[in-house]
Amino acid sequence: MPIRRTRSTGPVSPSSATASGRCRRADLASRPALPSRSGVTPAITGASRRVLARGARNLRAAGPRRLAIMAVILLAALALAALSWRLPGVGDAERSLYDLRAYLTAPRVEQDPRVLLVVYDDQTLIAAKKRSPLDRGLLAKALRNLDAMGAKAVGIDILFDQPQDEDDDLVGALRGMKTPTFIAYADVAGNRSDIVYDQQQYLDAFRGRLAGSTSGAASIRLDFANGATRLWPLVESRLPPVLGRAMLAAGGDRAAVDRFAGYRGAVRYRLPVSEDRPVWQSLKIDLFADPEIAAAMADQVRGKYVLIGGDIVDVDRVPTTFTAIDGDAVPGLQVHAAMIAQMLDRAALPRLSGAMLALLAVLVVVSAGLTSLLEWKPWRLVPFIAVQLALFGGAPVWLQWRGVDTFGVPAVGWALAWIVAFAAVSSAARASTAEQRRFAHDALGKYLPRDIAEEIIEHPELLALHGEKKALFIVFSDLEGFTQMSHSLEPEQVARLLNQYLEMLSKVVLDHGGVIDKFVGDAVVAFWGAPLARDDDGRRAALAAYAMWQAGEEFRRLNADAGLPRIGKTRVGMHYGEAVVGNFGGERRIQYTALGDAMNTAARLESANKALGSSVMASRELAERSGLDWWRPMGSVVLRGRAKPVELFEPRPDFPVAEREALGEALALHAADPARGIEALKAVAARHPADEALQKLIERYDVQEEVTSHVLG
Repeated sequence: MPIRRTRSTGPVSPSSATASGRCRRADLASRPALPSRSGVTPAITGASRRVLARGARNLRAAGPRRLAIMAVILLAALALAALSWRLPGVGDAERSLYDLRAYLTAPRVEQDPRVLLVVYDDQTLIAAKKRSPLDRGLLAKALRNLDAMGAKAVGIDILFDQPQDEDDDLVGALRGMKTPTFIAYADVAGNRSDIVYDQQQYLDAFRGRLAGSTSGAASIRLDFANGATRLWPLVESRLPPVLGRAMLAAGGDRAAVDRFAGYRGAVRYRLPVSEDRPVWQSLKIDLFADPEIAAAMADQVRGKYVLIGGDIVDVDRVPTTFTAIDGDAVPGLQVHAAMIAQMLDRAALPRLSGAMLALLAVLVVVSAGLTSLLEWKPWRLVPFIAVQLALFGGAPVWLQWRGVDTFGVPAVGWALAWIVAFAAVSSAARASTAEQRRFAHDALGKYLPRDIAEEIIEHPELLALHGEKKALFIVFSDLEGFTQMSHSLEPEQVARLLNQYLEMLSKVVLDHGGVIDKFVGDAVVAFWGAPLARDDDGRRAALAAYAMWQAGEEFRRLNADAGLPRIGKTRVGMHYGEAVVGNFGGERRIQYTALGDAMNTAARLESANKALGSSVMASRELAERSGLDWWRPMGSVVLRGRAKPVELFEPRPDFPVAEREALGEALALHAADPARGIEALKAVAARHPADEALQKLIERYDVQEEVTSHVLG
C-alpha cells in the first residue's frame, strides 16, 4: 500500500426475559394448538410444498453426474457470494457500487470548524516564482507566525527528503515551535517506487535534527489499495504514528485516538451542504508568512488542527471514495483532515463479521436453489425473483445508510451468486428440456450468433416463412484460385482444406455476432442487422471483414508450411443497404437468407478487389456507419450491373493518419482540378511504392479530362 506523498522536490501533495414473561410462555405452551386461518400454515402453503416436491423429483431425475456438476457450481456460487471483493472484474464492480452508495449516503455538513488547511496553491507558486521545490523559507516564516496563534497541533504534509538552502532556517523554526508540530515521513520499505535510499537517509537526518523539540515526524501513509483512498492506513511498527493520530494525541484528544486503535475500516468522507462552503476551510500560506497579515488571522487558527501542504491543480492529488462519482481527486491534506474529523466524531464505523457474511452467503445460495424449484407461471415467479434480487442488492445500501461500513459487503457477488445458484439447480431440475435446447442451440449456432440462436429457441415462431425489409451490413468473401487449385488435389484433400478454411472464416463471423447467410463453394456470405439489430453492428461487420482477410492469410501460411500448392488470397467486400431478409423455401426445408441489390453490391465490391489491387474494400455507406477511423479513401467506381458510382474505402489501420488525410485531400482536389489532383495522388503513392492499391488508384485517375468515377467490368 503506497503512500500519497508530497515532496520538497514537488508540491504535496437484549435484555433478559422477565419472570412474568416466562410464566406467560409456559402457559401458552400448555394450551392445545389452534388451527391456522383458511388452513394455511405459517411457514409455507401446501401448494408451495407440492411445487417444491415436483422440482425436487426433477432434480433427482437429472442423474448423479449432473447432480455432481450442480454441487460443484453451487460451491462456486457460494465462493462468489463470499469472496466477490477479491475476484478480478467482480471486485472492481463491488468497489464501484461501494463508492456510489457511500456517496449517496454521505453526511451533508457545514464547514468543519475544527480543522484548517494552510496550502501552497498555484497562485502561491506564481508569486514565489518557484514551483519546485516548494519554498521552505516561506514555510519557516509561516510556522513562526502560526506558533503564536493557539493551534492545537500543526501537521506538515511535505517530505523534506533532499537538501535545500533554506533547511537551516526551517529547522530553526521547527525547533522553536511551542505548538506540537509534525513533519511528513515515509521509508523505502513501503515506497520503493517513490523513495530511494539516499532520500530516506536525508529524511532520517532531518528528523534527527528536531530531537528534543516539540516537533517530530509522522507517517503520511495512505491506503491506496485498488486505486483509491477508501480505508484507513495500516499502522506499521517501523513508522511513526500516522499524521492525524499524532496530531490529536499531541493536541489533547487522546481518547479520540484510542477509540480508533487498530481501526482499518472506511474513511468517512463528507459532502458540503453548499458548494460555496466546502467541508474544509482552506487559506493560502502566503497569509501567514507576512507578520502584519498573520496577526489578523489568529481567530482562524485558535483551537484548530492545522494541516500544511499543497493544493495544486493536477499535482499530487489523490482519488477517494467519491472520485469515481464526482470526478474530483483531492489534495492529500483533505484525506488527513477527513480522518482527523472522523476521530474527533468518534465515528469508527461498525462492520459485519466474517461469520455473518458467510451466513448471508449461504442464505443467498439456498434461497436461489429453492426458488429455482418453484414451477410457477412467469407472472408469479418473476416478481418473486425480483424481490429477492432487490433485497440482496439493496441490503448493502440500507446498511450503509444506517452507518455500517459496507466495504467488503458483497452486492454484485450476492446477485451473481444468486443467479449462478438459480441457474445450476434449474438446469439440473430440467435436464431433459436442457438437452433438447442444447441440441437446437448447437444446430442453430453453426449459422447464427449465440444471442440470435437463443432468441429463436425462445420464440420458434421466428422460423415461419416470411420476409421483411431491413438495413443490413453485408460481407462477401472469396478465396482466389481455390477452384483451379482443387483440380490438382485429391477429393479428400480438397474437402479437408475447404472445411478448414470455411471453419476459420465462420468462427470469425460468429465471434463478431454475424449471421452466416450461405457458403457458395469457398465464398462466405454473412450479414449483421437481422434478425436482431444492435447499435454496433457496423463496427462488428467491419472488424469481421478485416479479420476474415487475416484468417485467410493465416490459412495460406499454414498450408504453405505444409508444402501444399500456393493458395490465393482472400478478398472481402462489404456494403450497407436495404435487403429483404427472412426464411424462404417450403414447409420441409427453409433457408434464412437476404435478397436484394445491397447483397449484389457487396459481392461486386469483393470482385472489384482484384482490379483495385486490394484485399478488403467497403462502400462509403458502411464505412461511415462503422464508427472506426482506419479507413482510407480509394476514389469511386461504377460496379458491373450498377449505374450509380460507389465511393470506396479501404480498412488500413497500418496506414499513417497523416497519409490518409493527404489521400483524401488529393482526391478532393482531383474533383476540382484533375491535373493538380493527380500530382497530389502521385506524391502520396510515391511515398508508398510497394502499395499496389495506391498504384492501381493512380492508373485509374491518371487521365487529363475530369473523371469522377471509373467503370469496372
